[in-house]
Amino acid sequence: MTTSMAGAVVLITGGTGSFGSTMARALLAEDVAQIRILSRDEAKQDDLRRRLRDERMRFYVGDVRDPASVEDAVRGVHHVFHAAALKQVPSCEFFPSQAVLTNVTGSHHVVEAAHRHGVRSVVLLSTDKAVYPINAMGMTKALMEKTALAFARNNPETDTVVSVVRYGNVLHSRGSVVPLFLEQVAARQPMTLTDPDMTRFLMSLDQSVDLVRYALLHARPGDLFVRKAPAATVRTLAEAVAELMGVPPDTKVIGTRHGEKVFETLLSREEVLRAEDSGAYFRVPLDARSLNYGLYFEQGERAKAAIDDYTSHSTERLEVDGVVKLLQSVPEIMAAVGALV
Repeated sequence: MTTSMAGAVVLITGGTGSFGSTMARALLAEDVAQIRILSRDEAKQDDLRRRLRDERMRFYVGDVRDPASVEDAVRGVHHVFHAAALKQVPSCEFFPSQAVLTNVTGSHHVVEAAHRHGVRSVVLLSTDKAVYPINAMGMTKALMEKTALAFARNNPETDTVVSVVRYGNVLHSRGSVVPLFLEQVAARQPMTLTDPDMTRFLMSLDQSVDLVRYALLHARPGDLFVRKAPAATVRTLAEAVAELMGVPPDTKVIGTRHGEKVFETLLSREEVLRAEDSGAYFRVPLDARSLNYGLYFEQGERAKAAIDDYTSHSTERLEVDGVVKLLQSVPEIMAAVGALV
């Protein structure tokens, strides 16, 4: 597959969000034929339409929970980027059945519709919270991954390549902590920390787009891709935001929220053992074994060297200077800082 997207018709589900709008801008610069946005919020669609002002944009009001609206949006599409999801950990904890309907059932609708309409590739966006999940959001994202990989395993003859990308915190995306810290500093309020020693992977929106594009260009059916990323403690992130705003750090510890972990995991030990390291990315190929395990048990499994999970505790740890540089590389953050200072 070539790197050019010229002439392609692309669908982004949940496309009015931070990832979707960033991806849309990147694709418009590549001379795509059309970009379709499928989402529920007509107000956000109108806002994105006014911001981009490009006749190649098409907006579909619908919901991935509704198969008919997915069918309408997928028909005639070459590539699908599936970003629609319920992503807030606390809200998914209180309404887990709603998370299942969107994150699991809705994802199934997208993959099946793409298959029926001959879509070339579907890239589904997942999260580090899907690994060893302890909250409803992570559990439903893990099931979303299983749904996608099961499709690839059960449909080896399909021309639709289904793959998954998994990443951690995207700086300045909707729901991330950086905008909250900026607002609190601007209001001369202490930055609220759940646990100062909690670590999180850090990635820019542009890097998340790069990961999805990498999957689009390199995926085989059922592949899982992870981009290597540094991490920082919540305390370090708060101190970096304060330095960026030119004020001394002022923080207040409020305790962990529902379903939060001390650290996140991008790849489990079992996945690391099977992963291919390409430098900036890990690729975990599909486990394509059938339900007939006889041969597997007869041959056994070769010995594996001891290895750890790939976590926000074990990856490269950024100090304040490193986080400041990363924040400065995100135009949306610098624009917000300029507006607040």
